[in-house]
Order: sequence, then structure tokens, then C-alpha cells
Amino acid sequence: MDKKIIEHFKKADLILYSIIEKVGISGPKVSDDYFYDLCEIIINQQLSDKAAATIFGRFKKLFLQEKITPKMLLKLSDKKIRSCGTSNSKVSFLKDLAAKVLKNDLKLNKLDKLSDDLVIKELTKVKGIGPWTAEMFLMFTLGREDIFSHGDLGLKNAIKKLYKFKKEPTRKQIEKIVEIWKPYRTYASRILWKSLEIK
Repeated sequence: MDKKIIEHFKKADLILYSIIEKVGISGPKVSDDYFYDLCEIIINQQLSDKAAATIFGRFKKLFLQEKITPKMLLKLSDKKIRSCGTSNSKVSFLKDLAAKVLKNDLKLNKLDKLSDDLVIKELTKVKGIGPWTAEMFLMFTLGREDIFSHGDLGLKNAIKKLYKFKKEPTRKQIEKIVEIWKPYRTYASRILWKSLEIK
């Protein structure tokens, strides 16, 4: 990771900085297959990493050479998609995404040109895509550096543990901490997730 970012955390937040020294830190990765990534994020919703990887692995195998496309997805029966282990509601979310992309209601190739707020606004037009899903897309697909997701339970748990809250921190308390990480909140989020692996 950039020395400048490490220095920022060293000045802004010594608690977070102490975790970087234990877990290291990787920056956002950028992907160019937006449809594939959105399908994966939808399938991963509210699942453990292990369960999500298993189900998405089965889902990919439904496609020729594991190339997930909107057209092919819409041709699959609901039953076939459900056979991967995903729920009825997620099947309808995936199909709604594919239909909106094919109808050009959601222009995936334009998303990287939009501001964070506009990306969230566009993506949340799709059934089953809420702010959390859109924020994961901003972080992991578009590689935006300054995203924090208030809806992510892992991030909340990490903040509670690291900043020694006796009970659940309020949004206001979390915002006060998160504010000092700007403009590198995505990096901070990755440090927080990593911190949960420390015993």
C-alpha cells in the first residue's frame, strides 16, 4: 500500500495504524466484468464467505466457460438457479438485474464515470440491490478509495472490538470515528475486516 496512506492512518488513528502493522493492507482491486461482480455480490448477501464461495462456484458452472451474461442468465430456469443453493428471492434479484441490463435501464459501462452517490442511485434501481450491495461494488469492483458501509455487520463488529465499545456503537459514534479516515475509508474498511481474523 502507498506510504502516504499508511502515514495518513499513523497521524489520524493510532488504533487503526496498530492493526495495519499486524495484518498488512491491500488497496482496492479493480474489475472490468461488472455484471459478473454484481451477480456474485447478490449471491453473497447475508452469507458467510465459505457458503457464498460454494454457491457462487456452482452458479458459475451453469454458464458456458463460466462466462456469466445477462442473456444466458435469463434463459436459465428459476429451478436451475435455485439448485445452486440460492434462495427464491435472490433468483428474482439476479433476473431483475439481467433484465435491466439488457433493456439498458442500467448502463453498466457508464458506472465508472459516475460519482459514488450516483452509482448507488443507479444500482439500487435493481430489485434486491440496496446500499450495502452498491457500496461493495464501489469498493471491490470500481476500486473507489473512500467508501464505508454502515450496513456492514463485520465493520460494526470490528469497530466495537477495536474501539472498546461496551454495547453496539450508534451510527453517530461510528461516523465520528470514520470521519478521520477520509479520504481512505475503503482501506480502513479492509483493515477492519482483517482485524476480525486476529484472535
